[in-house]
Amino acid sequence: MLDLDFVRGQFPALQEPSLAGQAFFENAGGSYTCAPVIDRLTRFYRERKVQPYAPYEASRLGGAEMDEARARMAAILGVETEELSFGPSTTQNIYVLAQAFRQWMKPGDAIIVTNQDHEANTGPWRRLAEEGIEVREWQIDSETGHLDPEALGALLDERVRLVCFPHCSNVIGEINPVMEITALAHAAGAFTCVDGVSYAPHGFPDVGALGADIYLFSSYKTYGPHQGLMVIRNSLGRMLPNQGHYFNADTLYKRFTPAGPDHAQVAACAGMADYVDMLADHHGVTAETPAGRAAAVHDLMRGHEERLLQPVLEYLAAKNSVRLLGPGNAGARAPTVALACAQPAEALAAKLAEHGIMAEGGDFYALRALEAQKVDRAKGVLRLSFVHYTSEAEIAQLMGALDAVL
Repeated sequence: MLDLDFVRGQFPALQEPSLAGQAFFENAGGSYTCAPVIDRLTRFYRERKVQPYAPYEASRLGGAEMDEARARMAAILGVETEELSFGPSTTQNIYVLAQAFRQWMKPGDAIIVTNQDHEANTGPWRRLAEEGIEVREWQIDSETGHLDPEALGALLDERVRLVCFPHCSNVIGEINPVMEITALAHAAGAFTCVDGVSYAPHGFPDVGALGADIYLFSSYKTYGPHQGLMVIRNSLGRMLPNQGHYFNADTLYKRFTPAGPDHAQVAACAGMADYVDMLADHHGVTAETPAGRAAAVHDLMRGHEERLLQPVLEYLAAKNSVRLLGPGNAGARAPTVALACAQPAEALAAKLAEHGIMAEGGDFYALRALEAQKVDRAKGVLRLSFVHYTSEAEIAQLMGALDAVL
């Protein structure tokens, strides 16, 4: 069982007087930041805010902290250190990747996208049609939002070069079987690009074990600074055209980050690894590898989230005034709960704020998924999302507030 008191003690926002009495349910838009990240970021700005990798001490230490972040996070993700890149955001990282594929692919080649994705992992790929690339859409079920792997098989052939899909949708919440989908794509000779932004906050995945060729997520949603983390496996990364400075082409983690890195934020990402290690040590995790320790922490997080989520799903199932998008089983989804309601979602969010619930309404850059499920765009959806530091008391506060406003 997750020691919630210990967990909550690692997040300064949960002790902040100005936030007292307010329950945070918009974690899918960005989580609270853990103390180790804040400490590292503060230290970097105070002591290391110089150009890194020079021979003088402050510069040497700054570069070493950046290298530490890459090495430790890559180990947690089960990939080689050079396979992990840092960029300004996941959206920007995918945009750069799309330019590389634009140069590498030929007219007549095909790419598969879904209408379950956040726009970041579908829009840039769809634009490849301008270069004569065929774009095929893997469509969700209009009632359930489910992305059926069997339907992917009908879209795959020898012309497909890339399959892009989410590990978890940011409005449907269902967890997609990445390993199974990747195996199908690989069998057809295609690579996979997995958007993990909505999954990684619930426990870092072992990307090496999943087999994905590209895996992306945002550290500001995994208790860290505002960065986009991107895994590109070595064989694919060396095959695609370099998008960085020509003299950096031999360094894999620089090939797809043309902008200079944010030194302080990259270094602060090591605080996310600190946090995983703290949780592992506190809970007596005995796994020896970083990926093994992270997997145990992942299971602790997911176990706690599922225990809190199932009562919420059952509560919502009894409400005729709302439509839950995605599965009603907590084990099949992340605790990112989108509701189509009779009232406009933004107005509902404003009413919930009066009861101390921090949430939001809108389309959450997932317009294609909402339109496919016939959600009224003018009303949008109310999204209630939480993570492992959420308490039972906050869940009770949420359901009480929903009773008052629905």
